Amino acid sequence: MSDGYSRIFLLSHMRAFTSLAGHILGSHPQITGYYEMHLSYEDAQAPARQLALLAGTDGLKPGSRYVFDKLLHDDCRLLPERLGVADTKILVSLREPGQTIRSIVSLFRKKGPGEPYAAPAAAARYYVERLGTLAAFCEARPGGYWYYDAQTLTGAPDRLLPALTRWLALDAPLDERYETFSRTGLARSGDSSSAIRSGRISPAPSDYADVALPPELLDDARTVYRDCRRRILNLAIESLTDGPATQKS
Repeated sequence: MSDGYSRIFLLSHMRAFTSLAGHILGSHPQITGYYEMHLSYEDAQAPARQLALLAGTDGLKPGSRYVFDKLLHDDCRLLPERLGVADTKILVSLREPGQTIRSIVSLFRKKGPGEPYAAPAAAARYYVERLGTLAAFCEARPGGYWYYDAQTLTGAPDRLLPALTRWLALDAPLDERYETFSRTGLARSGDSSSAIRSGRISPAPSDYADVALPPELLDDARTVYRDCRRRILNLAIESLTDGPATQKS
């Protein structure tokens, strides 16, 4: 039985501006949730577990229509056809490999010695495997998701946010300014840097010049990125990339 809430799921990978996306979505009056909950959604009880977790943190927003979560790792699975919810909106987003892998390495190096993704090879392996999982998910559900290039959130929010507002049929527009919440900046909830606490989109990315990637590793990751992005774009109901937005009938 449906609990009356529709769901928004953002499927992506680490360091793809997903904390920023979650905060922008979660600041809207009609959307509850903004952080990575580390849940799987594979059965009809999963929505209730999600609501219970949200109720124990920031609470359920009065009058909200949607509940949001993001899934960035292969051990958190989504089977929307088994959830029994009123409506499911699925967003899929990829970021190009060079800056993504450097960002992952930089993040985990700061956590201390022995962190698995502090090595470029391990970070690249996570990235490549995650993109393969996302492409396979999308190919199993043609037309069941909306795709955007991750960099459009920081580089072209004036195009992305109105498109998402329309697709989600929200009563008010999504805004570049956002709220901060009880789990903003906390580890295991998303971005733990000071940038996420600023309350607005910052167009200036880090360059991670101190992280060197072997050329062959980067070439392989770029090949996988181009292939998976093509496969995902081909089956999206709608998309927004570095080119114009397109809608498929």
